[in-house]
Amino acid sequence: MQEQARTTPTRIDANRAAGTVSLEWEDGHRTEYDARTLRWMCPCAYCRGEAGMPGWLDTNPTLTDDQTQLVDLTLVGNYALQPLWGDGHHTGYHTFMLLRDQCPCEACARDRARRHDAHATSAGSAPSTGGERHWHGGDR
Repeated sequence: MQEQARTTPTRIDANRAAGTVSLEWEDGHRTEYDARTLRWMCPCAYCRGEAGMPGWLDTNPTLTDDQTQLVDLTLVGNYALQPLWGDGHHTGYHTFMLLRDQCPCEACARDRARRHDAHATSAGSAPSTGGERHWHGGDR
């Protein structure tokens, strides 16, 4: 139940003039994204790639004002937001889980760093069984 409260927004505000999107979560946390950060987070296949191929954002492009102008924001079911950008791009569904997991506030950034360090420490101290396993289950 705690994870559901963490990823369930109770309020979503898009301020197109300021270029911000704010979410208030059921657990009381508040997340705010500026449009540029939100555009860099686009999870669509074109931006992130697919089938092992890198996406457009992986080329580290210089984003234009049109590409970071938030024109509209649509709710997708009960699980995501779909921004419409000034250049017409609209295929990225930003899930609530993604938006909460990538929250840019200092507290969430510290928590991500702490989890990363704990994972790196526990992975480094695990006994070897002949081949290190990756998260996808393959051997190195």
